[in-house]
Amino acid sequence: MDVLIHLSCAEAVHIAVPLGRALNDQGVSWGCFLTNDGVAALADERLIKVLGGAGRVAACEHSWDLHMGGQDCPVERSSQTLNSALMAGAAKVVSL
Repeated sequence: MDVLIHLSCAEAVHIAVPLGRALNDQGVSWGCFLTNDGVAALADERLIKVLGGAGRVAACEHSWDLHMGGQDCPVERSSQTLNSALMAGAAKVVSL
C-alpha cells in the first residue's frame, strides 16, 4: 500500500475526504484506519463514498464501541494489531 490514512480525530473528515478523492483520482493504492473519536467520521456519507476506493478500511472496535456504540459499523471492525500491520505495510502514513 502506498498511503495509509490514520484518522484519529472526527473533525479531520474535512481533510480526509478531499485527500481520499485525490488518491482515488491518481490511482494510488491506499487504506484507512480509524481510531479514537475519528470513528465518528464514518457518519459522513462523503467519507463513506471516498473510502470505496481504498484497498482496506478498518475501525478500531474499542473506539467504535466507545464513541458509536449501538450503531452498525459501515467498515471492518478490527484491533490496534491491524493498525500496526497496516502502518508497517504502508510506504507513507498520513495521520489526521
